[in-house]
Amino acid sequence: MSHVKAGGTSKNIHNNAGQRLGVKRFGGQRVKTGEVLVRQTGSTKIAGPGTFLSRNFTIHAAVDGTVQFVKTKKSHFSGRSLPRTRVEVHAEKEVAKKATSAKKSA
Repeated sequence: MSHVKAGGTSKNIHNNAGQRLGVKRFGGQRVKTGEVLVRQTGSTKIAGPGTFLSRNFTIHAAVDGTVQFVKTKKSHFSGRSLPRTRVEVHAEKEVAKKATSAKKSA
């Protein structure tokens, strides 16, 4: 009868590089069109106005402006509403208009 000896154990197979996920631009930061705002697996954060979602769920800025994070509730297919964070980019012109109107009223 032939016999195969036991193969050794492999100890060094779990040394994978991290995926570098997470928020890349934070609230209040100014961004340019196309900049990566959030890298994520799955839609943990929602793309709001001024942003778009790429194939791997990365959220990019669609316009030049300022980043803002807003807490919202998203309805699930089962009817439950789940808390989510919506990522928005407010355009430069809108931000400038709000600032000047606030100065005039003060």
